[in-house]
Amino acid sequence: MVDDEPANRTPHAGSFRYLAASDTWEWSDEVAVMHGYEPGSVTPTTELMLSHKHPDDRTTVAELIENVRLHGAAFSSRHRIIDTAGRIRQVVVVGDRIVGTDGAHAGTAGFYVDITDGFQADIQQEITAELAAITQRRAAINQAIGMLMLRYGLNPEQAFRVLTTLSQNANVKLRDLAERLVRQAEDSAAALLTDAGSAVFDEWLNAAGRPPRPDSINGEPAAQS
Repeated sequence: MVDDEPANRTPHAGSFRYLAASDTWEWSDEVAVMHGYEPGSVTPTTELMLSHKHPDDRTTVAELIENVRLHGAAFSSRHRIIDTAGRIRQVVVVGDRIVGTDGAHAGTAGFYVDITDGFQADIQQEITAELAAITQRRAAINQAIGMLMLRYGLNPEQAFRVLTTLSQNANVKLRDLAERLVRQAEDSAAALLTDAGSAVFDEWLNAAGRPPRPDSINGEPAAQS
């Protein structure tokens, strides 16, 4: 694999061409590098290209290549290749027909785009966002558990059991019920330490744990028409 690539090379994009008359393939230097070869050090063949396809993608790509060879059909594909160092790369390959002067199929030409970095970044971004959402949801549940422990002198397991029982009774997701309690108490956390405040919290808890009335939506009174 070439580590010191020329500054004017675009290693994440390159071109290819298939010539039907000679049944040969051509790679630009960039496509050779994507596959792990020194530019100009290898002559691509159908067999060589297929050997670099990820095993899970190989059959589908083989059918695509055969269609390109026989008919020169326009195509696009996103699949994985494995370079000579064993690294898996995500690539998008797009090709269009080459037509001879007689109008007959002469081959196919197009380009490769290596999207590995962007693909991995997208996955990481999705995972990070989901983890953040999970953490936020869990935080509300933990806060609600803490309030129950403070109000009723429960241990964490007992407080969690109270929450889950209320959630099932009210037919409300545990997260939603916890968030509702937290929203109601966030401006009155200190009130839980007073008798009056504790009574208010008891009312919140009872209201949160009741099944919704037929004339209510998401636990809130339905709008009057």
